[in-house]
Amino acid sequence: MNNLSDMGTRRFGRVNWLGLQTLASREVQRFMAVWTQTLAAPLVTAGLFLMIFSIAIGPHRGDVMGVAFTHFIAPGILMMTVIQNAFANTSSSIVISKVQGNIVDTLMPPLSPAELVVGYLVGAVVRGVLVAVAISLGLALFLGIIPQHPLWALSFVVLGAGFLGGLGIVAGIYANKFDQMAAITNFIVTPLAFLSGTFYSVQALPPVLREITHLNPIFYLIDGVRYGIIGVSDSAPVLGMAVGAGSTLAICTLAWVLFSRGYRLKA
Repeated sequence: MNNLSDMGTRRFGRVNWLGLQTLASREVQRFMAVWTQTLAAPLVTAGLFLMIFSIAIGPHRGDVMGVAFTHFIAPGILMMTVIQNAFANTSSSIVISKVQGNIVDTLMPPLSPAELVVGYLVGAVVRGVLVAVAISLGLALFLGIIPQHPLWALSFVVLGAGFLGGLGIVAGIYANKFDQMAAITNFIVTPLAFLSGTFYSVQALPPVLREITHLNPIFYLIDGVRYGIIGVSDSAPVLGMAVGAGSTLAICTLAWVLFSRGYRLKA
């Protein structure tokens, strides 16, 4: 009887820590079980991006904002890889569960909408941070790039993984088929990542495009990581942190609302 009472106290009005831990652990174990695909493959992809741009453009491109072109694009590639993997982690988990018909196994336990959001986000953030650490080690070994402001870099990585993880939850709830998810990835996530100053400084853009870029929250995340790693940025890191935090809060609130209403989750 005491056990049931304790469970009710922990569940209602507080946090279902056991359920939250179980969901978060499942999300982490899900991508760790295929680490060659989820952790090793992004490292290889980031290395190929860096090598191709270095060979094709590097020798003919002067310094950007006072640093070598290769060093300038390295943080952008790191962050682009982080956010793509964070988005994939939450979106694929939800879509696969919906397609296989076992999403009910996640919705039936006594987990609140907020706990569901946090549980999914833990997997996205852990995967994003591990990818960032792996790429950072590669940058240190092969390019000699050591983060100048590691706490800033880590903060922006966590924010970026949280923001795209939240967006992945929203996309996963909306999509009922894999082709719908592919459309969201190809027409929303990828363009936002590529057109956010990953491979260039926004100062080189025409005024109109520069203003449009400043409306993209991913720009601030990439710019913030660049500041944390090589010490240069197009905007103030504090502004980037505020925009990143606000965007993450907004998208996670939307995910909470969708879970609360059971949107496209309940038959």
